[in-house]
Amino acid sequence: MKTPRPLPVDFQDRPFTVVDAARAGVSPKRLRHSSLKRLGKGIRAESATAELPLSIRVRPFIEVNERCAASHLTAAELLLLPRRLQKGSQDMFHVIRPEGEAHLNRPHVIVHRMKLYSDEVTTVEGVPVTTPERTWLDMAETLSVDELIAMGDSCVRVPRAGLEDRALPLCCLADLQRMIDRHKGKRGLRKAKEAIKLIRVGSDSPQETLLRLAVVRAGLPEPELNVPIIGHDGLRHHEPDLSYREYRVGIEYEGEHHGDEVQIVMDIARSECYEMLGWTEVRISKRHMLNDAKPAVAKVRTALVQAGWRPGR
Repeated sequence: MKTPRPLPVDFQDRPFTVVDAARAGVSPKRLRHSSLKRLGKGIRAESATAELPLSIRVRPFIEVNERCAASHLTAAELLLLPRRLQKGSQDMFHVIRPEGEAHLNRPHVIVHRMKLYSDEVTTVEGVPVTTPERTWLDMAETLSVDELIAMGDSCVRVPRAGLEDRALPLCCLADLQRMIDRHKGKRGLRKAKEAIKLIRVGSDSPQETLLRLAVVRAGLPEPELNVPIIGHDGLRHHEPDLSYREYRVGIEYEGEHHGDEVQIVMDIARSECYEMLGWTEVRISKRHMLNDAKPAVAKVRTALVQAGWRPGR
């Protein structure tokens, strides 16, 4: 078989739709060539796509279907929301299609036909995607309540100035509540109603969320989240992940990056700052979160008791 003519640069090393390729002048014969992988009706790729960014991989599956958007787990990944990866999730794309539209049966696509309003779709890198608040509600179908709280915390958190490419939260609590009120009878609604009561602004990671939930469920006071310590001189110091200003106790969750040499130096300086300010630092790591976070709760309880807190106060 003859070596096929090279595809236009725009269609090399990425999946594409037959319609787009034909518009760019690719002949029907070239599109039928065995060198192209068929990813479904109207979708081709010249090489493997597994290592490509999700936005590139999912784009043709959205483009071949009118009035569709990436949703559920696919939307959560595109929106960089915390989620639990499911078996085979890398090979399948979740797509939402308004109820009443024709049924779709395509390989690599899980189609959800349900009520979808125009203001519940945004774009990420040019790909139509359900909004953060709609994605959060859709994920209530499969996530646990705690996972849904962690995702909600991520939706409403205020980005770090200078460290992120956005200045505003993905959405607010009112947006999440609007989804609950709008989609009565939807699958997962009970979990969403339970989760929204415990979503808080200020948590920077799912680990911080799970630590907060464990502390509160153990009967300890609810901590503040990423609130700066103000010294006696009125100067603003660092922001503990969780803190109790009344008892001068700060809690720091230390993820894997805290083993980095530069981070170790910063953590030592932070500990010295705690001591200088007369605060108690409680350092929590992954091992303290085992056994329903009982070791972490015990460390926090000890620090609070030593600072004067008593149950029932």
